[in-house]
Amino acid sequence: QVQLVESGGGLVQPGGSLRLSCAASGIILNVNDMGWYRQAPGKERELVAEITRGGKTNYADSVKDRFTISRDNAKNTVYLQTNSLKPEDTAVYYCTADCWYRDTGGSIRNLELWGQGTLVTVSS
Repeated sequence: QVQLVESGGGLVQPGGSLRLSCAASGIILNVNDMGWYRQAPGKERELVAEITRGGKTNYADSVKDRFTISRDNAKNTVYLQTNSLKPEDTAVYYCTADCWYRDTGGSIRNLELWGQGTLVTVSS
């Protein structure tokens, strides 16, 4: 059916950068809001950044001026450029998307999808 597939996580030194990607696959009709959340060990999942279909963005205070969210509507893909990474940015990063899609029976459905998560580790 439909799913979000993430890539781009890994191990990086403090001050480094990573670019995360998340693509929606399936018979996608439209994708509205897209975003990134993260969950660090022992902590609750938190919003990192979100973007509307028209490109309006919102960021957590902890990542403003360091992270940039963007999207390619033609590819149903959202990106998160992370710069000046800190050890406290270490977490599993999840993308999310509000998708309208056609199921195997041909019906049009709406679902908030979540990716499988990609681990970002910031350590020297």
